[in-house]
Amino acid sequence: MSAPAGGREMTEEIHMTEARIGGDLVVETLRALGARTVFGLPGQHALGLFEALRRAPDLRLVSSRVENNLAFAADGHARAKLAEGGPVPVTPMIVSTGPGALLTLASLQESRASSVPVLGISSQVPAAGLGGGRRGYLHELPDQQASFRDVVKSVHVARTASQIPGALRAAWESAATAPYGPTWVEIPQDVLLGPAGLPPITGVSASPPPLAPQPELIAEAADLLAAAENPVVLAGGGVARAGAAGPLRELAEALRAPVLSTFGGKGVFGWDHPLSGQSWMEDWHSTEFLAAADVLLVLGSGLGELSSNYHRFAPRGRIVQVEADAGKLESNHPALGIHADAGLALSALLERLPRRRADGRAERAVAELLAKVHDRLAGQDLEREQHVLADVRAALPEGTPTFWDMTILGYWAWSAWNADGAPMHSAQGAGGLGFGFPAALGAAAATGGPVLAVSGDGGAMYGIAELATAVQHGLDVTWLIVDDGGYGILREYLTGTFGQTTSTELSRPDFVALAGAFGVPAVRSGLGTLRADLAHALQTPGPSVVVLPALLRMFAPTHLPV
Repeated sequence: MSAPAGGREMTEEIHMTEARIGGDLVVETLRALGARTVFGLPGQHALGLFEALRRAPDLRLVSSRVENNLAFAADGHARAKLAEGGPVPVTPMIVSTGPGALLTLASLQESRASSVPVLGISSQVPAAGLGGGRRGYLHELPDQQASFRDVVKSVHVARTASQIPGALRAAWESAATAPYGPTWVEIPQDVLLGPAGLPPITGVSASPPPLAPQPELIAEAADLLAAAENPVVLAGGGVARAGAAGPLRELAEALRAPVLSTFGGKGVFGWDHPLSGQSWMEDWHSTEFLAAADVLLVLGSGLGELSSNYHRFAPRGRIVQVEADAGKLESNHPALGIHADAGLALSALLERLPRRRADGRAERAVAELLAKVHDRLAGQDLEREQHVLADVRAALPEGTPTFWDMTILGYWAWSAWNADGAPMHSAQGAGGLGFGFPAALGAAAATGGPVLAVSGDGGAMYGIAELATAVQHGLDVTWLIVDDGGYGILREYLTGTFGQTTSTELSRPDFVALAGAFGVPAVRSGLGTLRADLAHALQTPGPSVVVLPALLRMFAPTHLPV
């Protein structure tokens, strides 16, 4: 295949020189904005970006084998950094044009759905090919931006070198403004390879505006909560992203209000706190507990499908909904909607709410709720599943982040995982397969590890090539693969709906042998040795794989008609 016009010639012009080029403006701007780690996979149109990264030894470059996994890794890195607090940790990701860029879309959908600040940067065909002209460049699309506009928060284009710092600053600021989310920047190949034309960029900065609540709405919400006989709090992912666990606990204890957490909000309220109704969002008892509140304070959640028990939730009292995404306010239920960052809203509410006397009623109500949940599970012969999840939890060193794929054990973890000291991240925003392992690699690049990834055998095959990435970068991730011979949760859905299954049974490799081919230590575990095998792997630096052959079942749903 011949090189596209402008490709080989431009590369030869800068070969063996240290002249600053457009790619250097990208790297300099990212560094000035605060980036210290960049995720990237080279491509022909992106050569100028990677040459500039070579010249920037203070920026760590983490690669991958496939672009969708690269985007998941950037997502995992941003989530791990968000958990540390401080300035919003926008994570840059660099890919090439056309096929490389398009492969990131499913991963960016997850980042958008879960409000994760990722900055995607893509090369483009030479500027002469933009605007829909069919010049026949390699990877050419009539309008590459159109593929991203309804997936990411914002799309930006730099058509000249002088536009690069401003486009990156605008995209960074957009990604870091609540609600956080992925953004996209495109820069033509000839601009990246051409002369920089500007002095070195060192002073660019981004200032995301705070999303403060309207005072009159806070006053109204405080009056409703103060007068409530049975206030309840539902804490969503917005509380986690705001780093507002402390103010949430203070508010709950002042109100004497039970707190339930959505799957995205796991870990924002102490699992064993006397006011914690935990996160059994797919249990009808929890659904009814929320519906019975005379005032339900919803913090950082849109009350979507998973948080509403598949839209079976029918509130009987007032709802106060605090949400950074204006489009989610009252999208499912009428409410006093407050468009605000959950942390800023909590702080404002605390200034107005009086402390209630503790009389034990809320604590007793929570205890009764959890007893009903556990009684329902006890009647379903699910000891194996609960034992496996408990063993995974017990094997973790304190503070180890966990990343879960869309697999039966992951579905269990949404409801049953105690995230105190073991932060949980999953792809429950968009629900795509293959998230767990590459996202965990990104988190390990952020924290140094150890990090735990959990996948089924079906989901594991999406990211198996990234074992090479783990070895190349020495990333401390232990990968638990629960091998049940197929897409287990889809097997259950199809069998439960139609009495039989189709296309869910999989031919899969010997994962232990396959990991060994990459030079990754691996062990075939069992129900009796899982805890010890995982603990050993997590305590051993570098990547490792633990395979558990087991057929696990989900607990019975409560949202389906009886």
